Amino acid sequence: MLSDGRVKFLAAKKRRRVLIRVSQISILILTLVLWEGLARAGVIDSFIMSQPARILRTILNWQNNNLPLHIGVTFFETIIGFTLGALLGIFIAFVLWWSDVLAKIADPYLVVLNALPKIALGPVIIIWVGAGMQAVIVMALAISLIVTVMEMLNGFKNADPEFVKMAKTFGASRLQIFTKVIFPFNLSTLFNCLKINIGLSLVGVIAGEFLVSRAGLGYLIVYGGQVFQMDLVMTSVIILAVLAALLYRAVALLETAVMRAVRHR
Repeated sequence: MLSDGRVKFLAAKKRRRVLIRVSQISILILTLVLWEGLARAGVIDSFIMSQPARILRTILNWQNNNLPLHIGVTFFETIIGFTLGALLGIFIAFVLWWSDVLAKIADPYLVVLNALPKIALGPVIIIWVGAGMQAVIVMALAISLIVTVMEMLNGFKNADPEFVKMAKTFGASRLQIFTKVIFPFNLSTLFNCLKINIGLSLVGVIAGEFLVSRAGLGYLIVYGGQVFQMDLVMTSVIILAVLAALLYRAVALLETAVMRAVRHR
């Protein structure tokens, strides 16, 4: 049996959660209604800004623009770039954690690479790997990789020293310390990094598609702008927003599942 105080606390927490969700949906609906109303009233130019009704028609006529293909291409490129960025980033961070000398040597280069606008590397990447999907994936990888390395390395270095000392006392090897103490201690850091990187990977994919792709939502945005089909441009932007939200939510659900499994071990 739960106490009255506990019941009231849970009820208040539920009401707060419902209030937040209703507020979020209300803001979205109000924005769409206001956008549509201003467009119909001629306050904003629907040719330039489009409007929800025209965007909806574009989505319903998806066969004319082959929207599923373009969404699928962008999704695939994002997942590949995101996955490679996460795996390579964790591995490089592990190597730098293992060798303090190597970490100090790499530190200024990581700082410079993190500050460097990756879009500037676009022409170089195209020459290196070719003008195709591989260039888009490498662009996504370039944007997310350095962030992963820096965040994970910082987390590895700041793991609880008391647990590390205890593991050393029991004779754990350096690899065992990493796998049993350092990495588990940084699961929250890892998922925070993944939440950031899923968005960065999508940004990298769109930037790459702007430059070289013949398919994908980035390509649709460029194509729509060139032929003055602003409905297509705004539709692609809206789909990108939805895709970004879904990908972020997927990472959050994965985090919940992993953390629950770890707590029940």
